[in-house]
Amino acid sequence: MVVTPITDRVKPISPQIAPIAEQETHQNKTFVTLDEYRSLSETADERLEYCNGEIFAMSGGSHPHSRIAVNIIIFLGITLRDTDFQVCNGDMRIWIPEFQCGTYADALVISGEPEFNDTRTDEILNPVLVVEVLSPSTQGYDRGEKFRKYRSVASLSEYLLISQSEPYIEHYSRDISKSDNGDIWQLQISDRLNQKITLSSLNIEVPLAEIYRRIAGIS
Repeated sequence: MVVTPITDRVKPISPQIAPIAEQETHQNKTFVTLDEYRSLSETADERLEYCNGEIFAMSGGSHPHSRIAVNIIIFLGITLRDTDFQVCNGDMRIWIPEFQCGTYADALVISGEPEFNDTRTDEILNPVLVVEVLSPSTQGYDRGEKFRKYRSVASLSEYLLISQSEPYIEHYSRDISKSDNGDIWQLQISDRLNQKITLSSLNIEVPLAEIYRRIAGIS
């Protein structure tokens, strides 16, 4: 997988937090504690991603990006409302212990009760589905480094990457039947509006037509 350099997707939010390209050596970097990050997140105008002592501001999305995220959340919310699954929007931070990383998706689903990071109610540990709407500046990261971090989450079964410019969805699913051979994920591509995506972990099908409902230029 190709990973876009982190400087292509973030911008500094304070003098202490600079893009990696401006930091010549590890010794020259200024790190913040997890508590400092959480304090900043509570007052920041932007969503902030944390990874091993560094903070990055995530840029806002376009109108199609926002509409697609709303579409998938509405469909999942209505379809799963009488089940044990819970749908969360992009405000819920996903905590990834193996990488000491706090990040955000466009949507996520959990099974049963949420598992939180210690006493935090804004950092969740157990998504079964994560959804990302792709942007030109983030698609390399979403497919590469971010997906690598997500794969370390034991509960995660499926990962959706949704194009905002055309009917095109990458559906990654964990193959637990081959777990003896390591962590294996299968990829299925859907690129026609009359197709449906089968989310086995949720026991539902999601029509592409619902994901791209009323998205300008896609018909």
